[in-house]
Amino acid sequence: MFVELMPLLAGRTVMITVARVDDRTLRVNVIPTKKNEDENVALTTPLSYTGTPEELDGELGKQVAGYVETYQQLGSTLVQVKAEMDAAAKAAQEEAKRKAAERNKKPFDSKLEKPATPVSQATSPPPATSMTLFPATEAIAAAENSGGASAC
Repeated sequence: MFVELMPLLAGRTVMITVARVDDRTLRVNVIPTKKNEDENVALTTPLSYTGTPEELDGELGKQVAGYVETYQQLGSTLVQVKAEMDAAAKAAQEEAKRKAAERNKKPFDSKLEKPATPVSQATSPPPATSMTLFPATEAIAAAENSGGASAC
């Protein structure tokens, strides 16, 4: 059992507790401690195995070996995921900085954008004539405005 624990003991303390559950049963807990405060709590999940002393003698070593293997896979997966997340965050920050720099450095292009010029009255188009249901009244009104004879 202790040979199987050696990889888990690299860089951390492991507590082992043994408790009597009843007249024939024992419970063994293998509890790894945190290396530091910011370490993921999943890496301190204990192994708890309950059985008779004979079962513990025969099986606990195999259970500890499987636990340590799973523990190492979890640790490497967490490290890999953290590295990927850090890289993605850094790439997103760099992209945001690049886009902000492009917006700030974009020169004025006279072909694409023309500055707004004030419209003078001389260059404004003539007012549109309105459409009415009675065209004859429009002609009469226009003749009266020009000082000419009426159409009636």
